[in-house]
Amino acid sequence: MNLIIDVGNTRVKVAVFESGKIVEVFIFQKEKIIENLKKIFQDFFIEHSIISSVASFTDKEIVEIDKLLTPLFLNSETKVPFKNKYDTPKTLGVDRIALAAAAVNQYPNENVLVIDAGTCITYEFISKNKEYLGGAISPGIKMRYKALNAYTSKLPLLERSKIDGFIGSNTNDSIHSGVINGVCNEIKGLINQYTSEYKDLTVVLTGGDTKFLEEQLKSVIFAQPNFILEGLHTILIYNLADD
Repeated sequence: MNLIIDVGNTRVKVAVFESGKIVEVFIFQKEKIIENLKKIFQDFFIEHSIISSVASFTDKEIVEIDKLLTPLFLNSETKVPFKNKYDTPKTLGVDRIALAAAAVNQYPNENVLVIDAGTCITYEFISKNKEYLGGAISPGIKMRYKALNAYTSKLPLLERSKIDGFIGSNTNDSIHSGVINGVCNEIKGLINQYTSEYKDLTVVLTGGDTKFLEEQLKSVIFAQPNFILEGLHTILIYNLADD
């Protein structure tokens, strides 16, 4: 079995893979990573592992993790199954690297646009020639709500909410309309931009807001909430094959 660990700024998402398939997924707070990893090791026979982290570990956490796992830490130098044509490859986030790996593995010989809707919304484009060309980064849904509250004196801080139309008849509805319609139209607009140049485009939606946006967009996309985990597993297997 392989253990795939995706560490965000506050949350950790972990998947146990067996024979290339996800057996179980765990989500917990970053400060409890060692405690939870020890529990997972008690329940599963883990042979190999990989860690992708956008957050920093303490020295103590690194020592404890190494005792448990001796994992592959994903970074810009890690071997990947695609050609990275980003102008500044060392600044490319590990989460974006994992998404590109998942795209070339699951949709070989296709042009793929991966939309990761989380804290930020990232757009990753991978060509049918297995070339990662880049994409875009914009504020996520929660960040947009927070910005409206933080940078004004009177607008309230709201949680995301489904909308049925586009005309807000009160302040709260107007905020919801601005944020949700703004995000949905941004996504649709970018998909149209890519489609105009790449006719045979496959679009994948992933990230924490996947289910919410899938219902709001009502468009032809492949929703895969665990796409980063799948990509990390792809990278792990790719590197193990080279050993």
